[in-house]
Amino acid sequence: MSLQCKAAISIGDGKFTIETISVNQPKKDEVLVKLKASGLCHTDHDSLTWGMPIVLGHEGAGIVEAIGEDVEHIDVGDEVILNWATPCYTCFQCQEGNQHICETNSPVIANHAGKLPGGHVAIEGTTWNGTPIERSFNIGTLSEYTLVRASAVVKKKSEKLSFEAASIVCCGVMTGCGSVFNSAQVTLGSSVVVLGTGGVGLNVIQAARISGAAKIIAIDINETRLEMAKEFGATDVILADRNDKGLNNAAEVVKTMTEGRGADFAFECTAVPALGVAPLAMIRNAGTAVQVSGIEEEITVDMRLFEWDKKYINPLYGAARPEIDFPKLEALYDKGDLMLDEMITKTYPLEDLQQAFDDMLSGKNAKGVIVFD
Repeated sequence: MSLQCKAAISIGDGKFTIETISVNQPKKDEVLVKLKASGLCHTDHDSLTWGMPIVLGHEGAGIVEAIGEDVEHIDVGDEVILNWATPCYTCFQCQEGNQHICETNSPVIANHAGKLPGGHVAIEGTTWNGTPIERSFNIGTLSEYTLVRASAVVKKKSEKLSFEAASIVCCGVMTGCGSVFNSAQVTLGSSVVVLGTGGVGLNVIQAARISGAAKIIAIDINETRLEMAKEFGATDVILADRNDKGLNNAAEVVKTMTEGRGADFAFECTAVPALGVAPLAMIRNAGTAVQVSGIEEEITVDMRLFEWDKKYINPLYGAARPEIDFPKLEALYDKGDLMLDEMITKTYPLEDLQQAFDDMLSGKNAKGVIVFD
């Protein structure tokens, strides 16, 4: 028996609508989750123009409503955090420990020749007006219920962690913190530059603080966001000039703050293609530049920016290993080190999704969260 629920549906032409969908009961290796909260990020807004109808949303937390055959790691009634990079645990990359780039299940890595990735349940499991509909990033969390693969759910361990805070762990927090902890491996006493202080950038900042970085320099064109950056751990801020092409002037300021040589680490969190290589100009020789925001456009690179022995890495999703990393983030939250409640600027009902998008795009929110009854 299927159930009826409300969901945000992208039409594919830049618009969305709140509609009633039908969600089936779970089959083998599937889990039905009643969503309690769904975080918003710019990717959700980008997905409005993907040219096909989809259930929106890829950050979420809720309660297990039903489980299918062979699902053993969770039970009905468990509180869970959803994970869009659903690993298969058996492919080459999963065996290498790279669960975030699973060759079988990933919605962004694997070449599925026009077919759904393995991490998505059968498309017939969710229908809109009688027609099967895909779920964004395998999970479609802007919906009162979602049907997902078993590997897309991680049991929430912290009793203190609210559903609202848990919902943002599975993308923005994991991407920012994982880029620091797993990918760059920021060291005690190091210097760090963060370009862009949106939701991901703020998590890079607080992860650098937790890692013991001595100097954390935040760069943004928005003074309000730079004030947020200070709250999350930035020791210094630079108000950038919109006309500073490639942030070259800002890079010179960074050098004056770092004994003339540049920072040990620099993280690009703006998603602006023109700034894709900007962190290279801000790090010292043998420093590490990290492109966090997922820029996929072609850009021109001055190879002199790599001189000398500089590293440039482009991690996906903070190299997340959900069953390992989510509990670590929860533990940091329980200790009071990881600021999650403070990151949620405002919550909204599903009916106010347009306002939530508007507030996100205007830079008002560190993170906005949709809450469900």
